[in-house]
Amino acid sequence: MNLSERLHKARTGESTPQRQPAPEPVATAVSPTVATAPRPAATAAVATAAPARRPEPMIVTAGSDPLTKLKDRAATALFARMGARLNDPSLSEQQLHALVRSELNHVVEEEKVPLTAEQQQRLIRDVQDEVLGHGPLQRLLDDPTVTEIMVNGPDMVYVEQDGKLTRAQAGFASEEHLRRIIERIVSRVGRRIDESSPLVDARLADGSRVNAVIAPLAFNGSSLTIRKFSKDPFKVNDLINFGTLSPEMAELLQACVEARLNIIVSGGTGTGKTTLLNVLSSFIPEGERIVTIEDAVELQLQQEHVVRLESRPPNIEGKGEIGIRELVRNSLRMRPDRIVVGEVRGGESLDMLQAMNTGHDGSLSTVHANSPRDAIARLETLVLMAGMDLPLRAIREQIASAVDVIVQLSRLRDGTRRVTAVTEVQGMEGQTVTLQDAFLFDFSAGVDASGKFLGKPIATGVRPRFTDRFDEMGITLSPRVFGTPSQRQGLR
Repeated sequence: MNLSERLHKARTGESTPQRQPAPEPVATAVSPTVATAPRPAATAAVATAAPARRPEPMIVTAGSDPLTKLKDRAATALFARMGARLNDPSLSEQQLHALVRSELNHVVEEEKVPLTAEQQQRLIRDVQDEVLGHGPLQRLLDDPTVTEIMVNGPDMVYVEQDGKLTRAQAGFASEEHLRRIIERIVSRVGRRIDESSPLVDARLADGSRVNAVIAPLAFNGSSLTIRKFSKDPFKVNDLINFGTLSPEMAELLQACVEARLNIIVSGGTGTGKTTLLNVLSSFIPEGERIVTIEDAVELQLQQEHVVRLESRPPNIEGKGEIGIRELVRNSLRMRPDRIVVGEVRGGESLDMLQAMNTGHDGSLSTVHANSPRDAIARLETLVLMAGMDLPLRAIREQIASAVDVIVQLSRLRDGTRRVTAVTEVQGMEGQTVTLQDAFLFDFSAGVDASGKFLGKPIATGVRPRFTDRFDEMGITLSPRVFGTPSQRQGLR
């Protein structure tokens, strides 16, 4: 029985079956066994210490690491020592981690296996990750440079760092091990995953987004995707430093939020729509009541008066589902000053547009689209999904009347995420929704030797019509915001 099976049985309260020890190959040095271990095992002495450096995440597969058998015995002995204390509700997370670490130190000392200080810390960290964390993924989750984790089966893990995909030196002991980690994640947020419901959206405690797919839908082994969010939410200055926004664009967007314009953030998958929505929401004044609506809670609003609503999937009988559309409708009865919808992807877009048109100005949302014009077309399609037999012109008029600004995000081929357009929705001309760009990304600047884009968002020089709203509300903008690059250079 491997480590993951022992951990599963210990967590579920099942006893560990005893079995006769299998013959093992003769090692160069045999370590003494521990009385609490379920079976004796010979362990090779560990080699001398490697050069001092941060160890890479190791592949946790049976027999691939000299410490594997020692980890197996240490985990079993840990459960024997702690028993029910692992599930003691009176212990806080910090107390439980401290207790587990203390007991693990005793277990490792009792093993009397010659280990360097680095190897001992590595052993304790690995067992602690298995018992309390997310197994082989815990080290990747703790690494601030990793922005996304993609598991394509038990022995294939990829990560995104600096916008680039690389294969990580991490893995799971088996498909069952991977499944248990997935079940541990989704169960903590009240979701379930099994053969009858083989895919699920969930989140980690820090808000990171999780998507899991298991058999029979996942053919080559269970798939797990984790999009990490910063524990310290990004501020507008962070996005300016990253090059996502220019200072002039940030000033304009802040004025748009304060003037209660309805804003749609558009972009493809992984372009940073939720991050930008967080930044835009930070511009909402403190005295307003905000209602957020999401499939899985991800937004990290810093205001005090925030009501957070989350959709609910159907239960095992296929009943009890509460979708985004029902939550949008209900939010209208909650006296909101602002409605923030994490993403519209269905019939709820009609309810959101109606809310924008009936006094709930200043609402924010995101939509999947590759350009501002595509965002308008996608909103038309989503409204049709509401099941209302509306003529296309009526839908377009609703969109043109409700949406004031579209902010387009793109993920460029150098891995950076940039705002490539800030576009005003001006109204209707015949059957067409008219758009006017206020900012566009300058692709003509080319790329440097490393392939990174040198361009940045620049003003088109056209002053949007919604700036009349700024004048009415006493909001002033710097003259440089809508100036051309040469004009801004002259203002400096």
